[in-house]
Amino acid sequence: MAEKRVKVLLAGAECAPFAKIGGLADVLGTLPQELIRLGMDARVILPFHSQIKAKYAEKTEHVADFHIDLGWRKDKYVGVEKLVKDKVTYYFIDSNDYFSGPVYKGGMEEGEQYAFFSRAVIECLDKIGFMPDLLQCNDWHTAVIPMLIKTQYEGRPQGKIKTVYTMHNLMYQGVFSFGTVQDWLNIDSRYYHPDYMELNGCANFVKSALVFADKLSTVSPSYAEEIKTPYYACNLEGMLNKRAGDLVGIVNGIDINEWDPATDPHTPYHFDRNDLTGKRQNKEALYRELGLTVPVDTPLIGMVSRMTEQKGFDLVMRVFDEIMEEDVAIVLVGTGDYKYEHFFWEMERKYKGRVCSYLAYSNAVAHRVYAASDLFLMPSKFEPCGISQMIAMRYGTLPVVRETGGLRDTVFPYDEQNGQGNGFSFANFNAHDMLYVIRYALSVLADEGAHRELVNHALDCDNSFAVSAEKYYTMFMDVLR
Repeated sequence: MAEKRVKVLLAGAECAPFAKIGGLADVLGTLPQELIRLGMDARVILPFHSQIKAKYAEKTEHVADFHIDLGWRKDKYVGVEKLVKDKVTYYFIDSNDYFSGPVYKGGMEEGEQYAFFSRAVIECLDKIGFMPDLLQCNDWHTAVIPMLIKTQYEGRPQGKIKTVYTMHNLMYQGVFSFGTVQDWLNIDSRYYHPDYMELNGCANFVKSALVFADKLSTVSPSYAEEIKTPYYACNLEGMLNKRAGDLVGIVNGIDINEWDPATDPHTPYHFDRNDLTGKRQNKEALYRELGLTVPVDTPLIGMVSRMTEQKGFDLVMRVFDEIMEEDVAIVLVGTGDYKYEHFFWEMERKYKGRVCSYLAYSNAVAHRVYAASDLFLMPSKFEPCGISQMIAMRYGTLPVVRETGGLRDTVFPYDEQNGQGNGFSFANFNAHDMLYVIRYALSVLADEGAHRELVNHALDCDNSFAVSAEKYYTMFMDVLR
């Protein structure tokens, strides 16, 4: 008799290619395929956001509809749509009331939006013909699910489901007044307590998951250690230390088919480890495309990032003129806080022909920047995992990073003595430490032999999701034993 396949459902607010805002979408878009390859029946559930509905409504199968109460909001319609794509089954929770606008509405509206989604996910499971053995919840938007299962579903099939809660960024916790959360989800007052979901006078979705999930994970081993300290834990260090034995750090991977310099449809030239000619040609083409007038041999520093304090843009602003004293060009792709956007707009004017500030997000342009750059700058204040550094290495672009979270786990600084390493790093969140390392990296680029050796090391790194998936598989099986 064939062994029963373990059934896993991954729940989250976004998933590539359907809806992508941040790194969570990449995880949910790639991990299930690898878990299926390892023998699990892995499926995904997410909201049927309007942007998904517009593109996929004609391709989905309607599998269930029912109504739920959300406090005084009685008989709220829930539809469940199903789509099989690339061997993965996706379920979409449909509601015009909650998912007709942006993926993240912000504030109280977003809290209600994902309280509804969390309830709908649990309630749909005995109606869609798929009762998972394990439910993986991702970030605060699904963090309350483990608590609901443990406290409200005893005696129903859902009550037997094991849960894993994965933290992609602990800065966002789902914090609301308890009265509001109680109204949304009918939570017993005894759980508004420091031992459960209360923190600093509010109900905290993430804290509830830290208490009730069977296992906790985050997206790198270093971040798993960092979040046990007050600097990184955002007031949750007490519970994280209490559950330290149940906390696992697993580095995310990248989709090596999407990010492949040998086949990338977004780049005009292709290359691989054996022939890097196409990388130089991509650089020439990008300089023409973006109006950079420096010689092609000028080292190119690339950045593809949300422009926020977390990403270290204050450091870049502090020493930008000193960076430009070197023989470099800089290309930035991204959007974010106005002060950073305005600064880079001014720097493009000041250093015309050497700096390009592409203040919009274009996936195609991002591909070309990864492929063309010599160095990739990520001076993050904190970085739970980060995938940009791994994408950069996939294209032979050497990352310059601050040693934090997943950056520390994936970028190993160049060692002149033995020639090892795949990039450059600095420890302190300090602008001049960053500047020193950039200057050092430029000196290594000038040594053709050392540069090529380092590029080869970067290209040889296996940052695929196949590696991550094996660790997720082990963790999930441990929970189910």
